[in-house]
Parts: sequence; C-alpha cells; structure tokens
Amino acid sequence: MRTEEENRVLVDAEAGARPSAEGVAARRALLAHPVLLLVGIVLASLNMRAALASVAPLVGEISAAFGLSSTASSLVTSVPVLFLGVGALVAPWLGRRFGAERVLFAALLLLGAGILARVLPSVYALYGGGILVGTAIALLNVLMPGLIKRDFPDRAASMTSVYTGAMIAGATVAAAAAVPLEKALGGGWEASLGFWSLLAAVAALAWLPQVLIARGRTGHEARAVPVGGARPVNVWRSALAWQVTLFMGLQSLWSYVLIAWMPTIFTDHGMSRSTAGVIFAFNNLIQVAGAFVVPLLAGRMRSQRPLIVLVTTLVAAGYAGLMVAPVEGAWLWSAVLGVGQGGAVGLALTLIVLRSGDAVTAAGLSGMAQTVGYLLAAAGPLAAGALHQATGSWTLPICVVLGVCAAAAGVGLLAARDRTV
Repeated sequence: MRTEEENRVLVDAEAGARPSAEGVAARRALLAHPVLLLVGIVLASLNMRAALASVAPLVGEISAAFGLSSTASSLVTSVPVLFLGVGALVAPWLGRRFGAERVLFAALLLLGAGILARVLPSVYALYGGGILVGTAIALLNVLMPGLIKRDFPDRAASMTSVYTGAMIAGATVAAAAAVPLEKALGGGWEASLGFWSLLAAVAALAWLPQVLIARGRTGHEARAVPVGGARPVNVWRSALAWQVTLFMGLQSLWSYVLIAWMPTIFTDHGMSRSTAGVIFAFNNLIQVAGAFVVPLLAGRMRSQRPLIVLVTTLVAAGYAGLMVAPVEGAWLWSAVLGVGQGGAVGLALTLIVLRSGDAVTAAGLSGMAQTVGYLLAAAGPLAAGALHQATGSWTLPICVVLGVCAAAAGVGLLAARDRTV
C-alpha cells in the first residue's frame, strides 16, 4: 500500500494523471539532475517576455513601415497578449497528453518560429507571428507553476522567485537591446526583432535532454485521485480561485499597457527614442528586484495582504507620476513602477501556488488564472491606444489604469487570505 508521500510524488502535476512505472522512473532520473532542470527553467523563463518587450521600443518604426494607426499599432502587442489567454486554454490538455517537458520544448520551437514570422514583409505575418508568439508563451506560463509545484514542493516560493526573476531579466535585456541591435545589425527593426529567435533556440536545446529523460511519462491512463478519495477541486467554481484570477488579470493589464506604450508616452512628450528605450529597459531591470524579493516574502507570510497594498500603491503612484510629469520624473516613475510591477507579477504567480492545496490544483488554477487573466489583460494596450487616439492625450488612459489599480487592490486583498482552493 502506498504512503501519502508516495501518492503525492506519483501524481503528475501538469497532467493530473497517475503515470506508469516508466514515468515514475523518468521523473526520479530527472530530479537526480537538478542543475540541468534549473538551467532549463531559467532559460525557458528568459523567453517568457523577451519577445514582447523587444517590440515596444520599435513600435514607432513598425507603425511607420506598415502605415498603422495608434489603434492598429496597439494590436502588435495586444494580439500576443490575447493569445496568452487563448493558448492557456489548451495548455493543461497538452500537458496531460504529452507531458510538461515535451510541451515546453515544443513551445520554445513555436516561439522561435513566431518571432521569425513577425519580421516577414507583410502586416498579416506581423500579426500572425504575434499569434504564434502569444500561444507559445502561454504554454510556458501555464505549465511552469505546476512543474515547480511538482518537482520543488518544499521550495515553491523560492523557485517562483527564480523563474519570475529570469522572466523579467529577459524582458530587460530585450528592451535595452532593441534599438542598439537595430543599429548594430544594420537591418532595421526586422533584424532586431528576429534576433530573439536565437534565445528561444538555445532554451529549446537546454530542454531537449529533459524531453529524452522524461519521455516515459507520456501515455497516462489513470486519472489522479487525491489521497483519501476526495474529488479533484473544480477551480472554476471556487470564489478564491476567481479572486486569484482577477488579481492576475488586472496586474497583467497594467503591465502590458506599459510594455506597449511606455516608450511612446515618453517620446510623445519630447524625449528621444533611444533615451525612452533605455528608461523602459531600466523599468524592466528594476522589476527583477520586486519579482525576486516579493515571492520570498510571500512564502514566509500566512496572509499576503500587506504585499498587495504595497505593490498596488507603488504601481498607482508610478502611473500618476507619468500623468503629471512624464519626462521630468521619468527615471523615478520608471523605478517606482518597476518595483511594483515586478512585485505584483511575482506575487500573482506565488498566490497560484500558495492558494493551491496540491500540485494538481496548482496546475488547474494556473490554467484558469492565465486564461482569464490574459484575455482580460489583452484589452489594456488596445483600449489605451484607442483612448489616446480619441483624445490626443495620455491623461484619460492613465486615469483608467488608476481605476484598474484600485480594483486589483480590492480583489488582491481577498485572494491574499490564508486559505486554499
């Protein structure tokens, strides 16, 4: 008769299924090489925002190349974010069918293909590549928390810090390098965007050994049953799950508005494009600190309510600064927003783990939070662009985001209570 610990180990987090004996052996072999697994997680995480952040400093040139309006330009970032939500719908099923390692490997290949498609001389390829990029990143986003909950159950908060920090570090480098790469490669914005397909290829190579090690974990037949015979949790019927999901969505919305429009806000107020790109990269760099520290603090607290208040207040203050003195205080607002943004995304991902009673629930809650959350977030860049085009000013879009901050604080305080789904 299996012990409770054995039952916990044998449940496949991303699949919610009991693997074969070969699958159990494969997992043990994988965990026998934790450095290999950690390297794979870090390299995959570096790709989870780089392909999005590399676009923002180049939006002006992309728009000019295709003759796009402000609203149409916003679709360059909104389309991938929309498919972050759509892709999250299929990620749990793919994990069940093929296993996390295979899906993550395939997602990195798909990401590289999507990045290259965006640089083809066609507006349809630009948006079509965005669909591939968003879908690929969705698979990475959804499966990573379940994989961490499964393979690092006693270090979930610290591992969340590692992968969220790497995710934002990738965005920082991509944002900072966008304009310099454009000049260095001498190929315009296309060469700058296409460069990041190399990062996806390197990460895919790092995951290939894990695919080979874990290949015995496919072909699950028996659905997992929690210890004690309890029925699996239906996260879609849980009020707490919806609170976590809404916090995820609202913090994603304010982040993707900045990813899409922060450099443009600065250049519209007279700042040079290169300086705006550097300040945008600085914003991403500062996010690493928040994304690394906040999950560690959250893991040591029974209730994360003080952290909810902290991150939402910082983001609201930074947005207010962009409205009042965007150029004069650009570095300050960028820093304040960075700490708040990084802390918020780290906290949102940590809440998925902390509010889940087991790895199967964590995978289900991750899929739900990122499906609904990113579908909600996709409206942010598009709505901000449309409001800017209608009013000729960034004041109204920023006021709307300040309302989003207030709503995020409200649902976040509920999601941060010490209880599980």
